[in-house]
Amino acid sequence: MARPQRVAVGDTELDVLDQGSGEPVVFVQTALTADEFRPLAEHPAVADGHRTVLYHRRGYGDSAPAAGPGSIPDEAAECADLMAALGIARAHVLGGSYGAAIALRLAADTPERVRTLTLLEPPPSGTPGAAGFRDTVRRLIRYRREHGVGAALDEFLSALRWERATFDRVLPGASAGMERDAATFFDHDLPALLDWEFDAADARRIGCPVLHVGGGSSGPLFAEVRERVLDLLPHADDVVIPGADHAMALTATDRVAAAVAAFLRRHPLPAGPFAAPPG
Repeated sequence: MARPQRVAVGDTELDVLDQGSGEPVVFVQTALTADEFRPLAEHPAVADGHRTVLYHRRGYGDSAPAAGPGSIPDEAAECADLMAALGIARAHVLGGSYGAAIALRLAADTPERVRTLTLLEPPPSGTPGAAGFRDTVRRLIRYRREHGVGAALDEFLSALRWERATFDRVLPGASAGMERDAATFFDHDLPALLDWEFDAADARRIGCPVLHVGGGSSGPLFAEVRERVLDLLPHADDVVIPGADHAMALTATDRVAAAVAAFLRRHPLPAGPFAAPPG
C-alpha cells in the first residue's frame, strides 16, 4: 500500500497519498476531518482503474502549517499547483463541503485542469439560508476565541449531532485527527467561508460534466444548496442518497462510491497518457 509523501508546492509542502494507476481523480480535502475521503478513494468501485490523489491541505495532518485566515481562491490555485507538481495535466476532481467550494473555484479559474467535477454538498452561497449560515460561522469563530479550540470543537459537533464514535468506527483515529487539526478549522477555514461566493458568472466558466451528490437527510440548508447548484449548472447530474446526511462520504460510502464511479465511467478522459508518473 502506498504511503503519504511530502510534495513541495509553491512556498509550502503538502502531505499527499498518491495511489493506483489510470485516469487521475483528485480528492479535495474538506474541513476538519482530514481523511474523510480516504474510504471513498479506496473503495473498489472508485479505485479500480483510477489513480487516486488525496492530499492534506495546509494545517492538516503532516502538511505544513496554515498561517492566518484562509482563502478559497488561494486554495484552488494551490490545488492546481499540486496537480502540476504531480505531473497531472487534467483530472477528475471531487470535493465535499469546504472542499467542494475549492473544487468549484478550481473548475472556474482553471477549467483546462478539470475533466469532471463531483460536488458533495458545497457550502451555502446565494441561497435563502446563506446569511444564517454565515451568522453561525461567526458565532463559532467567536466561541472559539472566547472558550478555546477544544470547547469550540465540542460545540460544533454537538450542533451537528455528530458523535465522535461514529466517525471512529468508519475511520479509525478520526476524532483524534479532528482534535489535532481543529485550530486550522476554526482559524483558517471558517474565516474563508465568510468570503465564500459562487455566482452565475463563475458557473458560466464551468463547461465540464458535473455531478452533485446530496444527502436525503442533510436538512433544508443543503436542500437549498442542491437547488442552487442545479440552477447555476443545469447540465449537472443529480444524485440524492436517501437517509444520508452531510457526512455521507463516511456514513454512506458504498452508495456514494457507486454514484461517483458511474459518473466517471460516463465521462472518461480522452485516450492517451493521462499524466506523467508521480514524483
